[in-house]
Amino acid sequence: MTAAERYLLLGLRLGRHVEGVVDSYYGPPELKEQADEGDPVPPAELAADGEALLAELEDGWLRDLVHGATTYARVLAGEPISYADEVEACFGVRPRRIAPEVYAETRDRLDELLPGDGELAERREAWREQHRMPADKLLPVLREVLAELRVRTQRLFGLPEGEEIVVEEVSDEPWWAFNYYQGDLRSRIVVNTDVPTTYDDVLELAAHEAYPGHHTERTRKEVGLVRERGALEETLNLVPTPQSLISEGIAETAADVLGPEAREAVLAILRRHGIEYDADRSLAIREAFRPIRGVGLDAALLIHEDGASVEDAVRFVMENGVSSEQRARQSVRFVTDPTWRAYVVCYSAGGELASAYHRNEPERYARLLTEHVRVPELVAASQ
Repeated sequence: MTAAERYLLLGLRLGRHVEGVVDSYYGPPELKEQADEGDPVPPAELAADGEALLAELEDGWLRDLVHGATTYARVLAGEPISYADEVEACFGVRPRRIAPEVYAETRDRLDELLPGDGELAERREAWREQHRMPADKLLPVLREVLAELRVRTQRLFGLPEGEEIVVEEVSDEPWWAFNYYQGDLRSRIVVNTDVPTTYDDVLELAAHEAYPGHHTERTRKEVGLVRERGALEETLNLVPTPQSLISEGIAETAADVLGPEAREAVLAILRRHGIEYDADRSLAIREAFRPIRGVGLDAALLIHEDGASVEDAVRFVMENGVSSEQRARQSVRFVTDPTWRAYVVCYSAGGELASAYHRNEPERYARLLTEHVRVPELVAASQ
């Protein structure tokens, strides 16, 4: 069995312990069958398997993946690993807290931008509710936006012939939207209706999950890395690995790399559906939140490093994230979920590192879409 096959088996066996740890798999079916045989392999044994494989691997992308998977097995086995060490070992970056003055500056900026008087969180929620996409328009608008961004992505980066997505609504999930990559150039994108989607969110959602975000990355890598180069490890998307940080970095900056013309095109689609709103102010509010997009990571550190309660973390997010209690609880639910508790770093750190790497230059962004760019290379570009 090759090293890549051993990694796939390790990851698939980990997936039997925690639902959702295997984001997607389209590799050899016989490995999946082997992983599903009998009782789940104990995490301590999986950790030992990972350590043995690490000892045989040279420094490189596959070793990065195995290191993340092995660390997660050690966590499941109950080894005393701190949360910060777990995050760093899985994803390649150490979690950093947002400085109090950054939160204060964000609140001051939002106080200027959000209309009305009273508490900032109430004003923010009123703004979001005023700009909430009607339920009957969400999927029709989203599908048109996806079609528009697909054309732009094809022109900028290219798309494999035959790639395809389907879009559906779901509920009762800890996230807002999700891309289930199914292999063979197909994605199922689902949107959680429990989390309000605003007019200004639609571009971000479509770019992040599909064009030129997750779907684009996974289809390009299936063709270029798996089919053409035989990189079998790419057939498994395993949550607790650096692959996730790279992928979220791509997705978090997907709308930025498309440029302002894409935003104008999306506004035109919204107008055709009878939707008019203050797009400039909405964008300014979105940008004001950018410096504190790691508020969920701070909440995770409060709980998992400092020993704070869930209620303490909810209050922290409400105050510092300028958030309603409902949205704060959704955020804390994510960072206490056994699958996603460490993953939250991938959004803030991944976005920052990817942005510093590609600088909205299509050629550099395209490399992230098509190559195994390791996290240290992103870190070096940010320094």
